[in-house]
Amino acid sequence: YVAAVYEHESILSPNPAALVDRQSALELMGRNLDIYEQQVVAAARQGAQIVVFPEDGIHGFNFTRNSIYPYLDFVPHSQSVKWNPCREPYLFNDTEVLQRLSCMALKNKIFLVANLGTKQPCEQTDPHCPSDGRYQFNTNVAFNDDGMLVATYRKHNLYFEYAFDTPPEPDYQTFDTPFAGKFGMFTCFDILFFEPAVNLIRQYNLKQVVYPTAWMNQLPLLSAVEFQQAFATAFNVNILAANIHHPTLGMTGSGIYTPVKSFTYHNMESYGGKLIVAEIPVITSNYKTDLEKTPGSASETGNEQLPPLFYAEMMYDNFTFVPVWGEKGELQVCANTLCCYLNYQRAVLSDELYALGVFDGLHTVHGTYYVQACALVKCGGLSFSTCGQEVTDATALIGFQLWGNMSTPYIFPLLLTSGITLDFADHMGWKNNHYFISKNRTSSGLLTAALYGRWYEKD
Repeated sequence: YVAAVYEHESILSPNPAALVDRQSALELMGRNLDIYEQQVVAAARQGAQIVVFPEDGIHGFNFTRNSIYPYLDFVPHSQSVKWNPCREPYLFNDTEVLQRLSCMALKNKIFLVANLGTKQPCEQTDPHCPSDGRYQFNTNVAFNDDGMLVATYRKHNLYFEYAFDTPPEPDYQTFDTPFAGKFGMFTCFDILFFEPAVNLIRQYNLKQVVYPTAWMNQLPLLSAVEFQQAFATAFNVNILAANIHHPTLGMTGSGIYTPVKSFTYHNMESYGGKLIVAEIPVITSNYKTDLEKTPGSASETGNEQLPPLFYAEMMYDNFTFVPVWGEKGELQVCANTLCCYLNYQRAVLSDELYALGVFDGLHTVHGTYYVQACALVKCGGLSFSTCGQEVTDATALIGFQLWGNMSTPYIFPLLLTSGITLDFADHMGWKNNHYFISKNRTSSGLLTAALYGRWYEKD
């Protein structure tokens, strides 16, 4: 099928904390919706059957609970309500944004997924009801090619979003399409947690996911395109990921991903939006990772000089590292119960410092979640203290086998090369209770090769 995602540079409120009336809010959102409309037309012209827009693209961000209120639409969250906002605009008040989105889908005969702020009145008898008598949700909506509202999803894992409430229960939202079967959806930070993202995919055996996001890139392990690709690979799904485009805030990185191929956009230099349209296969069966090539065990000769262990902060976590020296070698490094092993050979010897790092513990900055990671990274400079820094360019072409005795089945294989481009492993999978990833030689300079494990039970 043909899919489209749009990385949108939002027109933002100059003062999001200011209280404005509904008319002013609609005016600002209307300017963003005008751009959406052009992009839907462009996507449909290129044959797209579904188009996905980013999180916060219509209203922007940095609101307070009160200041976002005029920007919120009312959306009936009940599955029983069959509603076409474009054809039946009179059914509910405060649905101007939904009406426009619905009409875009209808006019262009395309499935459309977008993110907006929504409100839902609640009774004080509801123990979760906020004191102002309403819920405010960060919401994704999906419309079919006739403009019908076919799914609404309320974001569960909020990322410093004080304007919004967490829904009382996780939403498991799917919608059916004639061209690729069932799609599931979740938003941004949700991708790092079991609920609802992993549970949704497992329960419904999903193969297609739509993913609006407003992701701030964090190298070396959590750049948007890097993690989106790893998620598609780990769960054997197609992901249509639309990010916002604000390079000054570190926000870029969208794509259409299959487990073995991706069409991505990562641009920190220029401004303006970007439409990606790609034809991808519908995944029907479980694509099996290739387990033919198996890692050897690190040799224990005992008389070699072991490289020094050192510690450095990476992604706000205290990693234990060993330097990756010379043109080839075998290394291991351990922390807690996790041991990471690396066989490597460098095709081109450059004067860049690489290191193999391990972390097995609770990550506590900007969210709390348990991580088990084995990571081969390029350091920022030549001293040990620069390992873990954000690096975007590299020249060393490296072949490697990286493996670890992970305690969780949820492993995201990361492979990022110079210029924030993606590479694909030759082999990956489980062997003898170890997860491994191998590559004969990277296509360009290696930035990160990592196994990013999420041990959800220990969150």
